[in-house]
Amino acid sequence: MKKFLYFITLFLLTNFPAISKNNTDQLNELFLKLETEQNIIIASKIESKIWELWTTHPSEPTLTELLAEGSYYMSQNQLDNAHKIFSKAIELDPKWAEAWNKRATVYYLMGNYELSQNDIDVVLSLEERHFGALSGQGLVQSALKNYQLAIDSYVEAHKIYPAMESPIIMIEKLKTLIKNQSAQKNYNKKGEGMKVHQHLFFEHVQQA
Repeated sequence: MKKFLYFITLFLLTNFPAISKNNTDQLNELFLKLETEQNIIIASKIESKIWELWTTHPSEPTLTELLAEGSYYMSQNQLDNAHKIFSKAIELDPKWAEAWNKRATVYYLMGNYELSQNDIDVVLSLEERHFGALSGQGLVQSALKNYQLAIDSYVEAHKIYPAMESPIIMIEKLKTLIKNQSAQKNYNKKGEGMKVHQHLFFEHVQQA
């Protein structure tokens, strides 16, 4: 196993720069198109190409297979197995954003929102245009009841991918939630005030 890891590491060090540049060039071109494309069908095709590049390791097919295996376990709700595999992929290449993104998803599904956010932070430090991680951050912050932070995440995702409808839907839902939450707080304050007045009234009656 150690020999296997040694050869993978050696291969990455000697071949990664050229292959990575090629990937970066392709992604840059795709994101330029995605930013201006309003047709949802065409934008979805661009999105699919971006995901294909993200989920394909730029130099090592074994890691691509590892990510696919972890994704299968995640789809079967075998989250512990998925977590182990994604963690292994991160260990083998800590600069591969998609391995972190997949583990962040697992943590979210496990209900470990803080750990999910930690991994999302790494994803966005490696690929700031990752609209999937930004949308995931929206879900995580919503679960943590940080609704404004969730809205901010969806706004950023929408800037990168304007044709994607889900951020707009989530922003509107969260704005409604914040509005209702604010109304409920005001109602509760009024309710507490009424209780105080009632208490004083009853005291006054008793004294009378």
